[in-house]
Amino acid sequence: MSEAATTTAESPSLLEAMGGRALNVAESMGQFTMLVRSSLFWAIRAPIEWRQTVTQMLHIGVQSAPVSILTSLFTGMVLALETGSSFINLFNEPVFTGTIVSFAITKELGPVMTAVVVSGRAGAAIAAELGTMKVTEQIDALYTLGTDPVRYLVIPRVIAFLIVLPILSIFSDFAGVFGGGLVGYLKLGIPPNIYWHEVFDHLDTEQFFHGLVKTFFFAFCISFISCFKGIFTRGGAEGVGRATTEAVVYSMVSVLVADYFITAILVAIGIT
Repeated sequence: MSEAATTTAESPSLLEAMGGRALNVAESMGQFTMLVRSSLFWAIRAPIEWRQTVTQMLHIGVQSAPVSILTSLFTGMVLALETGSSFINLFNEPVFTGTIVSFAITKELGPVMTAVVVSGRAGAAIAAELGTMKVTEQIDALYTLGTDPVRYLVIPRVIAFLIVLPILSIFSDFAGVFGGGLVGYLKLGIPPNIYWHEVFDHLDTEQFFHGLVKTFFFAFCISFISCFKGIFTRGGAEGVGRATTEAVVYSMVSVLVADYFITAILVAIGIT
């Protein structure tokens, strides 16, 4: 047999590589769907592990609060500085700075930035923890003891995300708007009463809930993706690192994709 024929026989064709990739994607989608289905089943049929849920709320919420609030604080400060400076150049006055900052933070930047930060901190931690349990066969041990890993490991983390992420988003909203007011007063010369008057005059509950509703969908995406990547980890320590990276990347992408479609739906039904 010639050398070229041997090389062709040993290396997979492009079609085989694409087919293998498609099968892997289909298998992953099926496993993810079964994980969500199993979680819904156990959430309805079995008692919830509230001790585990509270523990996860502390890990996800309390430990993520400082970094999410700090991120939103400086986001609001930058937004106010950019907005106010632009309006000064156009109109010689930093008009509507409070309105723009409050709308941008509460409807979009607060929920999205909080979700991204939490996915990078808590989502990575969950994927790494469950991945380590998988490769060290602790999850298999739960099956041996008669405990379903989905009920004991996944559901508490999902519920914790659904409770904690909206709360973190609210704190981040306040921090971002406060940061905008701080920069407005110190750098742009906007009196605090004028800034907060603009905020409370134009921002109502509809705009506030526009952003808050998104956080529940973000929590669903981040929690299930992180748990899925952790539980289905393969390949030892290297696999844990790969699963953790993929969990963070996929979570962030899913947040941005979900943000667009949720916003489109809310606008279509008149919640703007």
